[in-house]
Amino acid sequence: MTTHFAPAFRTPLTDVTGGIMTHQTNKGCADFEMRAMECLEAYGVRRGRDRCRDYMDDLRECTYKTKQIARVNIMRAERHRQWLTGERSSENHYAPAAKPDGF
Repeated sequence: MTTHFAPAFRTPLTDVTGGIMTHQTNKGCADFEMRAMECLEAYGVRRGRDRCRDYMDDLRECTYKTKQIARVNIMRAERHRQWLTGERSSENHYAPAAKPDGF
C-alpha cells in the first residue's frame, strides 16, 4: 500500500482515471487514505514505513476489513457451537434478520 504508481506522461486522460488507484471515491476510507498519505509525505516513504504504520494499518483495515470479518467468523462459530451443544434451538440458530427500513 505504500507503493505509488505515477504515469510517465501526464495527460487529461491520466487526470480523469487517476481516482481508480485511490480510495477517494470510497467515502468510508478516503479520510484514512488522506491521513496516511499526508504522513508519508511528511516523513518520506522510507522513514514513513515505521512512523506512519498506525495510519497504514487503519487504511488497510478499512480497505480489507480483516478484523471485522474475523469477528463475524468468531460469532458465527460460537452460535454454531451453542447450537451443537443444545444451548440454542434450531429456530434460534441465527439471529433474526433486520427489518428492511430498520436503520
